[in-house]
Amino acid sequence: MTVLVITGTGTEVGKTVTTAAVAATALAAGRTVAVLKAAQTGVLPDEPGDAAEVARLAGAVSTAELARYPDPLAPATAARRAGRAPVRPWEIAEAAAKLATEHDLVLVEGAGGLLVRFDADGGTLADAAVRLGAPVLVVATAGLGTLNTTELTARELASRGLESAGVVIGSWPDSPDLATRCNVTDLPEVAGAPLLGALPAGAGALSPAGFRAAAPTWLAPRLNGTWDAAEFGAREAL
Repeated sequence: MTVLVITGTGTEVGKTVTTAAVAATALAAGRTVAVLKAAQTGVLPDEPGDAAEVARLAGAVSTAELARYPDPLAPATAARRAGRAPVRPWEIAEAAAKLATEHDLVLVEGAGGLLVRFDADGGTLADAAVRLGAPVLVVATAGLGTLNTTELTARELASRGLESAGVVIGSWPDSPDLATRCNVTDLPEVAGAPLLGALPAGAGALSPAGFRAAAPTWLAPRLNGTWDAAEFGAREAL
């Protein structure tokens, strides 16, 4: 794949840290990587955003950000409140396609979930993915409630003819409860796509060197890593 769209099943699911892990693993495999943050919200002009955090953790990636709005809201709402132009799906697709001419892998990180609105017309990250014809990686939570949000996301991808690259658990706890352990088996079933990794809780707090060294062990070979879904399931699943 040249362009990979990364979405979450909601907010605060570990999407940015997962994007950093995918980027670090691709870099370790010798690929050149660009990270496109379609719309950054909740960050002031002089503050580092998600793309900068990916670069801090992953290393030598190119970064691009199409728009930035100060309020921590959905992009369409934040743009309206700021009195600024919104980001349109065609702009996301155009920027990603241009980066793809210069890099082996372009990671397009959305804002929140797949259907979060970017503009007043209802444009979403899914619309940008359709324009790109790109697969979508879904970052999901580990615990109770994740099966519903993951299946809803998977159904929306399927309804648009989009390929689900797979699911990554954005934060795997040190002491998983019953629901969390059962979800290892159930997540691929409801997603209709393979489990491609699990990031340990607190991964984003590692030093950059520690993060880059460990990232390949959190992700499956399709994402250039060494993580083994069968081994993980045998150890963690119920």
